[in-house]
Order: sequence, then structure tokens, then C-alpha cells
Amino acid sequence: MKKVFGTIIATVLMVGLMATGALAASTDAMVRVVHASPDAPAVDVYLNDELTIEGAEFKAATDYLNVPEGEHKVEIFAAGTTENAVISQNVTVKAGKAYTVAAANVLENIELVIAEDSMEVTEGKTKVRVGHLSPDAPTVDVGLIDGDALFSGAAFKAITDYKELDPNTYDLEIRTPDGTQVLDLSGTKLEENTVYSVFAVNNAENLEVLLLKDSMLMPSEMPKTGLGGASESSTSIVPVVASIIGLGIVGFVVFRRKIVQ
Repeated sequence: MKKVFGTIIATVLMVGLMATGALAASTDAMVRVVHASPDAPAVDVYLNDELTIEGAEFKAATDYLNVPEGEHKVEIFAAGTTENAVISQNVTVKAGKAYTVAAANVLENIELVIAEDSMEVTEGKTKVRVGHLSPDAPTVDVGLIDGDALFSGAAFKAITDYKELDPNTYDLEIRTPDGTQVLDLSGTKLEENTVYSVFAVNNAENLEVLLLKDSMLMPSEMPKTGLGGASESSTSIVPVVASIIGLGIVGFVVFRRKIVQ
């Protein structure tokens, strides 16, 4: 009986270690797509000739998608069509990294703007960066109203480095370097343990922002991912391991009852 018990436990542990090892050895990157071209129609996005995102309209931002490490062909078509791609480009991603891929500029000159995203923030802090994706807006600063600039000299297609701040509700503005306000962002709430990207989109006359969460610090020190918490690989493996362990325990209990009887 002890031998049977030992065999069951050894098998359960081996399978569990194999599953968690597969998770640790993941070769995926995380990629989200932002439609930031103000005059482009809704689009479909193909990755390596497979339809991956369907009917994304202007200002749409996807959740993070798991994408294998390496080079991938990205094609963007007007929604519902598969001819005359508006963008066809190879994009390379690295395992364990997260990226924002934005379709930016006016339709005639549409292009991909790619940035590596951060998944980490100091506990108790908030972290934010700014991306200038408005094709006809001037170079701008972003800062406190009647206060110092947090980000300076951001021109079209620039995506700034991240800056850590104390979590708070900030009265921010987008302004030209001479101090002329372009957009009032009063009441911008930045929560603790969260990483944000603020993307300025649309044309200069209708400038607006997309406030996206890149990551949230997990209280249990779980691996940090983008919107929605854990990645698909972690959420699929963990229940399997738990189920196997549970089945092992149940099997042992049933076996023991038969022996006792």
C-alpha cells in the first residue's frame, strides 16, 4: 500500500512539474493592436495569413494576444476584404516581451508604430508613458495644468519612456512647448500598482486620448501580463495541474477504502 501511495504521489508531482516547466519555457510574446488612423475604415488584421483581429474600428485597442517568438507577417485589410492590404510588414517579437502595434497616420500614409511595453511597476506606485499618434498635431508636452511638464517634446510617432509617479488623480493637459493648451485632461486617475499608456489620437482639431492599462501588479507575485490578468498559457495549465492532483488524491482515497473493506 505504501508503494502504491508513493507511486501515485510521484506521478502527480512529475506531471505537475512537467506542466509548470512548460509554462516557464513559454516562447510567446504578448502583442496588442491599436487602430489609430483617423480616416481609415474598420480593419481586419492577418498574422501569417490567418485572420486574427476582425472589424477593428478607429480607436479600438485589443487585449494582449499570445504570439510565438520570431518574425511574423502582419497584413491589414479593410474589414471584410482580402485584397490590396493597406499594410503588409514583417514584425519580430521576443519571448517574454510585450508590445503595442499601432496602425497610425492617415490612410494614404498608414504605417505601423511599434513600442515595447512594460509589465512591471514598483509596488505602491503607478507608471505612465505618452504616445503621440495624431498625424497633424504639433510637437507637444504633457504636464500638470499650470505646472511642470512630465513629458516634453513629443512629436508625431514618438512614444516616451515610462515615468513612475505616486498614484493619484491628476489635472493634466497636452500643450505646445510655448504653453498653449491643446487638450484638457483634468481628472486623470492613475491607480497604484498599474502601468498605463496614454495615446493621443485623431486629428489636431478633434484630439483625444486613449488611456490603456499595460499591466497590473499581482498581489500574489504571479507573472504579470496585460489586460485581463494571467496569460492563456498560465490559465490553461494551472487548472490542469490542480485537476491531476485532485484526481490523484481521490484515486488514493478510493483505493484505500477498497483495501480497508
